[in-house]
Amino acid sequence: MSTPCRRRLMRDFKKLQDDPPPGISGAPCESNIMIWEAVIVGPPDTPFEDGTFKLKLEFTEEYPNKPPTVKFISKMFHPNIYNIYNDGSICLDILQNRWSPTYDVSAVLTSVQSLLDEPNPNSPANATAAEMYQSNRREYERRVQETVESSWIEIGGDDSDGEEDEKPEPPPSTTTNEMEVDATES
Repeated sequence: MSTPCRRRLMRDFKKLQDDPPPGISGAPCESNIMIWEAVIVGPPDTPFEDGTFKLKLEFTEEYPNKPPTVKFISKMFHPNIYNIYNDGSICLDILQNRWSPTYDVSAVLTSVQSLLDEPNPNSPANATAAEMYQSNRREYERRVQETVESSWIEIGGDDSDGEEDEKPEPPPSTTTNEMEVDATES
């Protein structure tokens, strides 16, 4: 059964495939359009530059009226990303009290990417990172660099030829036609 939520997610998926924002890729899991995997590349000229970070988005049937749950799968060191129990939850206003049904998956992922360089240390999810960001920027950037380097291992795994890949592999993707079949059968 095709619901308004699933139709909207199909539109979001098509838009993301046809016109992806720079450094962002994402797709629904093959077996469930309500769960997406995404990869965000750290923005240029930021401490997160060259990092490749995995995320998971979970939608309810209330989408787009309610925001998705968005979590980093990759290990992160950032003032607005929870590190307790490696939860990866993101403290971002558009995912909470400033959500609007006009936001789509591209807008959500772009906002998360922007948050990497523009943290809000006054509303921290990671108090250690927030304090370090404000009082010892050099140490903060060193810790972020460790995060960036660990992201290469998480995304790339063992590269047998020793060459670095220029771009991260996008998450497992399903073609739009396959998703349309899934959405209509559900």
